[in-house]
Amino acid sequence: VINSTNANAESLLVILVILVLQDPRDAKYAAGGACLSTARLDGKTVLITGANTGIGKETALDLASRGARVILACRDVAKGEESAAEICTQVGGAQVEVRELDLADTCSIRAFAQRFLREVNHLDILINNAGVMMCPYMKTVDGFEMQLGVNHLGHFLLTYLLIGLLKRSAPARVVVVSSLAHYFGWIRFHDLHSQGSYNSGLAYCQSKLANILFTRELARRLKGSNVTVNSVHPGSVRSELTRHSATMSLLFALFSAFLKTAREGAQTSIYCATAEELHSISGTHFSDCAPASVAPQGRCEETARRLWDVSCELLGIEWD
Repeated sequence: VINSTNANAESLLVILVILVLQDPRDAKYAAGGACLSTARLDGKTVLITGANTGIGKETALDLASRGARVILACRDVAKGEESAAEICTQVGGAQVEVRELDLADTCSIRAFAQRFLREVNHLDILINNAGVMMCPYMKTVDGFEMQLGVNHLGHFLLTYLLIGLLKRSAPARVVVVSSLAHYFGWIRFHDLHSQGSYNSGLAYCQSKLANILFTRELARRLKGSNVTVNSVHPGSVRSELTRHSATMSLLFALFSAFLKTAREGAQTSIYCATAEELHSISGTHFSDCAPASVAPQGRCEETARRLWDVSCELLGIEWD
């Protein structure tokens, strides 16, 4: 049974704390960080989840302009095709493809990966960008709490299925879009799927902390493989991510003058995907195109390994 007592008030408090305490460099009035790399990506293949809108779309636009073959993995294929057409209009000769991927359904993830591995012979950059935020209590097809299921477990499985191709394509990079919200998250191993109680804001923070822990543990396991993995905080961005929460949408509308555009929010993802100086940097968290601090609970190796093991168990996989 879901205990929703005071849930809205608690969620509002979490959001306000995140907005007030965020790194001031994230605010639009302070411009934020910009990716200065001019690296070309000719001959490279990039896969971006949730790239039909927001920072994912802007990331795709930038990387396509650098000559990469960009594959947009989207739940809504029609919207993905629209975004791909817009990118091709803006970038002459852009190589942009759209493929269906529903991160809330492990069968969809596996089907996507099977087709991808049949048709794509190398993968140079994987950007785990898609996400849901502060949605009402819902479960994925496999029974996972939606935010943990999509933001963490869906990307965990996708990366697992593609890691062999990334290793064969090395040097390769994995970029995981997390958030400053991880500071306010805790991995509730006793109730990962919020079946005892649910707070949409805190569940979101848990999923973003899971992104940080996944990045750090994956980087440790990939040491020596020439595949790097780093996480990013894009900043507070005006996007469709708040569509599930009327409160969040209202707050973002009130603070819109201080929020980044999608293009500004995409800069750190682009930086981690392209910057030459990051060729050997792995397991680091970035914000505004610079290394950023990580909450103490995001630096705990024991928690990271335990979450890894639990994630493998939930997904029915063995990832040594």
